[in-house]
Amino acid sequence: MTTSTTLPGGTWQLGDRTVTRFGYGAMQLAGPGVMGPPADHDGAIAVLRDAVEQGITHVDTSGAYGPDVVNELIRQALYPYPESLTIATKVGADRDGRGGWPTARTPADLRRQVHDNLATLGVERLDLVNMRMGDAAGPAPGSITEQMETLAELQQQGLIGQVGVSNVTAEQLATAREVTPIVCVQNMYNLAGRWDDPIIDRLAADGIAYVPFFPLGGFTPLQADALSAVAARLDATPMAVALAWLLQRSDNILLIPGTSKVTHLRANIAGAALSLTAHDVAELDSIA
Repeated sequence: MTTSTTLPGGTWQLGDRTVTRFGYGAMQLAGPGVMGPPADHDGAIAVLRDAVEQGITHVDTSGAYGPDVVNELIRQALYPYPESLTIATKVGADRDGRGGWPTARTPADLRRQVHDNLATLGVERLDLVNMRMGDAAGPAPGSITEQMETLAELQQQGLIGQVGVSNVTAEQLATAREVTPIVCVQNMYNLAGRWDDPIIDRLAADGIAYVPFFPLGGFTPLQADALSAVAARLDATPMAVALAWLLQRSDNILLIPGTSKVTHLRANIAGAALSLTAHDVAELDSIA
C-alpha cells in the first residue's frame, strides 16, 4: 500500500485518493481555544502553503475550528486546490459562545455542517468527511447508525467523496462499516495509550487507514521520562520519537501533527524521518 516519497512514511491509498502518510492537522491555526482568527494571519497562510510545497497531500480540518476560521484560511492559502491534495473535514460538533464543543449529530445538523464546509472551503464536493462521536474524554457507547446513514445519503448526492469515523468504539466502527465503506478511523492513540492496537491491526489487514491524534497526549510523568530518555539517547525531541514510532508501528497509520509555524512543521517532518532500531522500538513499546 505504500510507495516512496520525499516525506517520511511514503504514501497510502486512502480509498480512491493517494495521500502522504505524513499529513498536516490545521486545528492550531485558529486563535486561542480554537476560537477566532490567528494572532499571525500571514504566518498561518505561510504554514499551509509550505505544507503543500513540502509535498504534503493530506490536510485535516473542521468547520468547528474557529468556527469556520481554519477552513477559510485553507481556502485563502491553497485555492484553487492541487488535484493531489485531499482535505479531510469533520462533522458532529458545533461551537458555542464560550468556546465549548456541543454535539450536533442529528441528520439536520450533519447536513448543515456538510453544506457549511462546502461553502467555507469553496468546493462542490468534500474529499473526506469524518463522523466524530464521543466527547473530549474519548469514545462513548451509543448508536452511530443514523449519522452514518445521513453521511451515506450525502455521499450518494455527490456532496461527499469518502467517509471516515472519529473518536469511535470498536462497536461503532463495525456498525459504520455496515452502512457505508469507511476509508479511515481517527482516534486518540500514542505510545502511552495503545488501547486501539487490535483495531489498527484489523484495519491494516483491510487496507483502511488509522489517523491518530494527540501523539504526545495522556502520558504519566514516568512514561514521559522514559520517552525523554530514549529521545536524549537518539539526540532527538520526544515529539520526533513519538512520530517516528507511529510511522513504524503500522503502514496504515497516517500522521496529522499540527502547528502554526513553518519552522515547527519542518521540524516535525524531519523528526518523523528518525530511524528507530528494534531495540529503540522495544524500549518504547514498554512505555504502554
